[in-house]
Amino acid sequence: MKAAVAVPEGDTEQAAGGARPAHRLPFWVNQRLGLLVLIVALGTLFGILRPAFFDQRLVLFPLLRDISTLTVVALAQLAVLSVGHMNLAVGRMAAFGAFFAGFGYDRLGLSLPLGLVLCLVAGAAIGALTGWIIARTGVSSFVVTLAMDFALLGLISLLYSAFTENAAFTTRPAGLAELRSASLADACVGPVCGSPAVPQIAQFTVLALLAVGFLYSRTRMGRELLLTGANPAAAELSGIPTGRRIVLAHALSGLLAALAGFMAAVGTGTFRASIGEDFMLPSFLGSVLGGTLLTGGVVSVLGALLGTALVGVIRKGLDLLGVGLESLNIYLGCVLLLALSADRVRTVLSYRKVVRST
Repeated sequence: MKAAVAVPEGDTEQAAGGARPAHRLPFWVNQRLGLLVLIVALGTLFGILRPAFFDQRLVLFPLLRDISTLTVVALAQLAVLSVGHMNLAVGRMAAFGAFFAGFGYDRLGLSLPLGLVLCLVAGAAIGALTGWIIARTGVSSFVVTLAMDFALLGLISLLYSAFTENAAFTTRPAGLAELRSASLADACVGPVCGSPAVPQIAQFTVLALLAVGFLYSRTRMGRELLLTGANPAAAELSGIPTGRRIVLAHALSGLLAALAGFMAAVGTGTFRASIGEDFMLPSFLGSVLGGTLLTGGVVSVLGALLGTALVGVIRKGLDLLGVGLESLNIYLGCVLLLALSADRVRTVLSYRKVVRST
């Protein structure tokens, strides 16, 4: 079985096998700590350069709403990365799930929770189908999810053309407007209130983080997913049904992508075909920056949150400084490249530490 990366003291990273490695790296190599320091430092810098950065309603509220949505997107990518796969159709799966929620509200008159359930079921189903194709055919997840991305692009356009007049569902069920614009402070009851900068929609992200974290850190299923990603052949010899675990990972990815699509639709107030178009790059940025390995076997749920938060702070800060969209995408691409390089450096450092201690 492939050796897991050494984990710094106090880290929340989950490695294949479920046990923490005995060898610890210096605290300054802790990836999560570094991300937290960067977030605080950049937030402070942007606040000094543009004091409006700290405006709770105009800047911080939409920033935290975007971070909440993109963190769920990062978790969707993390789910398939845990088995050594990738999901290039994460944005289209988000749009696919959001379509069913919008259809349920507009045509079936469903309540807000029931529409969300329909959305999640649709996302899990398309994700499971993708995983089943990969497991049955043995074709690379890169090829299958890329093909699924193109297939869903056409299918979603056809569905919106058939069931809507303006390529969007505009019916808003009771509670959607409040979920979009209300903060935790607005829903506060009692002497202790939340911050007016924290949107209510962030509750979905917290639940997703807790559920995914529990899956990978406390359940046998999560350990089997990580073992499948670390070494599929060894996992198969150990009696793990790797094919079913691959289907499960992609179903979970589709479900989380659909949740992110629902959250994005709530943020804009409409369910439309273009939801999720810009999800793919943030999905890799958040998860890889946080410490999840592209090769599988190691994930970090807390890291996905911090990685997404860092990207969100960079986006918002550069936007306030007047940086154009084209330049912003160049900067984000460089951040991803640096993250991959840093991960390689971290692996080398951990290996050398283990070698010196033996």
